[in-house]
Amino acid sequence: MRATRASTAVERLNKRCPDQHHSMVRGSDNLFHLVLVDEQGRQKKVSEPMEQDEFVRYVNALGPQAPKRVSKLDESFEAQLRRTRS
Repeated sequence: MRATRASTAVERLNKRCPDQHHSMVRGSDNLFHLVLVDEQGRQKKVSEPMEQDEFVRYVNALGPQAPKRVSKLDESFEAQLRRTRS
């Protein structure tokens, strides 16, 4: 099982929360859990062990959310949909 999606989700979380350092731990049972690392290097468990997909959803929901980027084409399409529904 590849952990690339999970590690990328943790990297995004660390970018959204620059004052905290999160890390992931993968157990021998292939379950992931999130830990918070303090200045002394001690780890505090933040989540229970989960499967990869569940872990990625959990991590993506934590912290401040980045605003969705919307292109001009998307905006014009939404405006067109609103006009046709009216």
